[in-house]
Amino acid sequence: MNAGQPPGRTLRQLAGIPVTVLRGVAAKKAAALAELGIETVFDLLTTYPYRYIDRSRRVDLAALDVGDQAVVLATVIETRARRTRQGRSLVELVVDDGTARMKVAFFNQPWRAHQLVAGSEALFFGKLDDYRGRRQMANPVVDVVVDARAGDATAATPSDRRRRTMRIVPVYPASAKVGLSSWEIGTWVEEAVQRAGVLADPVPEEWRQRLDLCDRTRAMHDIHLPETLGERDPARRRLAFDELFRLQLALVLGRRALEADARAIRHRVSPLDVTSKAPGATESSLVQRFLRNLPFELTGAQRRALAAIFAELAGPLPMHRLLQGDVGSGKTVVAVAAILAAVQGGHQGALMAPTEVLAEQHHAAVRALAEGLTVPDPARLGGERPIEVALLTNRTTAAARALVHRDLDAGAVDVVVGTHALLTDAVRFRSLGVAVIDEQHRFGVEQRAALRDKGRTSAVAGNAGDRAGADPDLLVMTATPIPRTAAMVLFGDLDMVVLDELPPGRLPVTTVWARAPDEVAAAWQRVRDEVAAGRRAYVVCPLVEGSDRVQAKAVTIEHERLSAGVLSGLRLGLLHGQMPSAAKEQVMTEFRRGEVEVLVATTVIEVGVDVPQATVMVVEDAERFGIAQLHQLRGRVGRSSRQSWCYLLGSGATPDAAARLEAMVRTSDGFELAEVDLELRGEGTILGARQKGRSDLKLASLRRDADLLAAARQVAEAVSEDDPLLSAHPGLQDEVRLFLAPEEEAFLFKS
Repeated sequence: MNAGQPPGRTLRQLAGIPVTVLRGVAAKKAAALAELGIETVFDLLTTYPYRYIDRSRRVDLAALDVGDQAVVLATVIETRARRTRQGRSLVELVVDDGTARMKVAFFNQPWRAHQLVAGSEALFFGKLDDYRGRRQMANPVVDVVVDARAGDATAATPSDRRRRTMRIVPVYPASAKVGLSSWEIGTWVEEAVQRAGVLADPVPEEWRQRLDLCDRTRAMHDIHLPETLGERDPARRRLAFDELFRLQLALVLGRRALEADARAIRHRVSPLDVTSKAPGATESSLVQRFLRNLPFELTGAQRRALAAIFAELAGPLPMHRLLQGDVGSGKTVVAVAAILAAVQGGHQGALMAPTEVLAEQHHAAVRALAEGLTVPDPARLGGERPIEVALLTNRTTAAARALVHRDLDAGAVDVVVGTHALLTDAVRFRSLGVAVIDEQHRFGVEQRAALRDKGRTSAVAGNAGDRAGADPDLLVMTATPIPRTAAMVLFGDLDMVVLDELPPGRLPVTTVWARAPDEVAAAWQRVRDEVAAGRRAYVVCPLVEGSDRVQAKAVTIEHERLSAGVLSGLRLGLLHGQMPSAAKEQVMTEFRRGEVEVLVATTVIEVGVDVPQATVMVVEDAERFGIAQLHQLRGRVGRSSRQSWCYLLGSGATPDAAARLEAMVRTSDGFELAEVDLELRGEGTILGARQKGRSDLKLASLRRDADLLAAARQVAEAVSEDDPLLSAHPGLQDEVRLFLAPEEEAFLFKS
C-alpha cells in the first residue's frame, strides 16, 4: 500500500475482481450480467437499487385493513389445489395467526401446494384484498419459517428466514431479456458487500465531518442493505458526493495541468477600456477605438463580460473562459473585442465555427465590425494599414488557401475566421494571441487543445517581453443556455461569464403553439402577410427524406407541397444538409437578398444564421424537436426591432412533448428553458457528450444535488491547490484514474 493510502479495499481493486468469484455466477450468468454492463465486483456494487420495498412491518391479521400492505406471520390451516375455468393452476390456503384468518391464493404456482402444507408456518407479504366478502392476499411474497414436510429442514437457518420479508428489500434494474431478476442481482450484491469488507475512503476525514458525510463503507452497506428506510438518504448523499467529487477533481486537475506549464501573453489591455466609449475619451488603443465606433451602446452584461475578459487577458495565466449567452445577446461583439485586444499588441486572432455557413457569416460580421480600424504597418515607418480579416474553410479554393497560409505565417493576416480547416498542419501563425471557438458543444476538448497548440508553434513573439510560442488565450462561446449545475460539470475547467441581457430595442418573439386547423391557417397567413410587407420567413421540417417508420414531413416534399398549395405565388427556397456547399451558399445568398422569400429548411439553419429581415418562423412537427433546438430555431427571427413570430405546429402527442411546447410558449428566457430541459430529459442525456471514460453519474442529480456539486468543487480545489498531481492523496489519485479515458489520465498525471 502506498504511503498515505487510506486502509481498506479501493474501488480500483474492486474493478479488478470479476463477478465470477461470487456464488452462482457461472459463465451463463456472467454473460447475462455483462449485457447489463456488469463485469466486475465494482460494477455490481455501483449498480444501485432504483427503489425499495418496505417489508419490515409485521402486523396481526386482526389489525390489517383491506388495502393495507404488510407482513403477516401465520400458520397454514388448509391447502387446496385446483384448476380454474380458464385452465389456470390455483392453490388456495387458509392461514391463521392467532388473531384472525385469511385466504391466500396463488395463480400459476402449482408447486406452492407442496411447499405450504398444513402445519407450515410462513411470513406472507402482500396487499390485503376483499374477494367476494372474504379477506385474501393474492400471490404474496413468502418466506417459510417452519416447514411441516417430514424430514425437510431447508428453512431452518435464521438468516434464510429473513431474506425476503421482515426487511427493506432493494429493487435492482433487472432484465427479462437477459434472464436476470432483481432478486438474483440483490443476492450477488449482498455477497459482494460482505466480501468487500472495509472500503478505503479517500475523502479526507476533516471534509467528511465538515460536510456531514458518512464513511464510504457505511454508505455502500446502507445503500444496498438498509435496516430502515431512513438509512438510505445519508448513504445516497455520500455516494452521490463521491460521483460529483470525482468529476470536479478531474476538471480541477485538468485546469491545474494546463496552468503548470502555461506560457501566457500579457496583453496590453485593461478592464477600464470598457468604459472608454464616453464622449471625449482618449482613443489610445485599438480596443477603445472599436468600442467607441460601435453604432450602439453595450449592454450591462456585455460590459461586465468584457471587464472580466480584459482582466484575464492582461493577467499572468492564459485565459480559459466560457462565454454563455442567449441567442441575440451580443456574443460576437464581445468576441471581436477580445480578439482586437490581441491584435493591438501585434498578435493575431482566430475564430473557429462548426459550419461553413456560420464561419462565412462570422467573417462578414468581423469585417463589418472592424471596418475603418487600422494597425501599425511595419513596412511603412509610422504608417497604418487596415485590419486584415481572412476566411479559411473547406470551400476556400486551393490558391486562396495558400495565400491565407502564407499571410498567417508572415503576420499579414490579423484575424482568421474558419472551420476545422484552421486545425490542419498547414496553418501556422506568426503569433496567435486569442482563439475564439463558437458553439463550443460542436467541438471536443481535443480540438480546443489543437487550436491552443497553434499558438505554441507560432513563429515569433509579437512584442519584446512576450515569449515566442506562448499559449493563446481561449474564449469559447455557446448560445445554448446551460443550467449552472450542468455547466459546472460540462465546462468545469473553464471560468464562465454570462450574457443575460438582450440589446435594447429587441422585441420578444411571439410564440404560438398551433394545433387547431384555424390556428395553423393563421400561421400560414402570417407568412404571406409578412412577405407582402417585404420581410422573410422560415419553414423548418425535421427530416430530409420521407420515412414509413418515422411519420414526419420531409423537407423536399414539403417544399413542393407548400409551393403548390398554401404558399403558392411566393418565392420558396430549399435548404438541407445533403445539398452541395455551393448550392447551400447560393440559396442563403438569395434569401438574404430577398430573391427567396420563404426558406424551407431542416435544422441546418439552427445555429448562427442571421437574416434580420426574417420575422416569421414556422416549425412543422414541432414535438419532434428538443427544447434547445426549438429555442435555437426561434432565435433565427426577432433579430431586428420589428415584431416577430414563431409558430409551433404539432400535436404534442406525449406528455413530455406537450411540456416542451408549453414551455416554449410560456417563456423566451433560454436559461429558464434549460432548467425545464434538464428536468424533462435528466442529466444522462445532457452529460452524455462529456463522459469519455467510465460512466460515473448513477446516483447524483444535478437538480437535487446542487449543494453537493458546489461542495465537491470546493473540496477538489482544496486538496489539489498545493498538490496538483495528488501525490499526498494516492487514494484519490488512484480513484480518479479509474474514471478517466487513457488520454485524459496521461494528460492529468504527466510528470
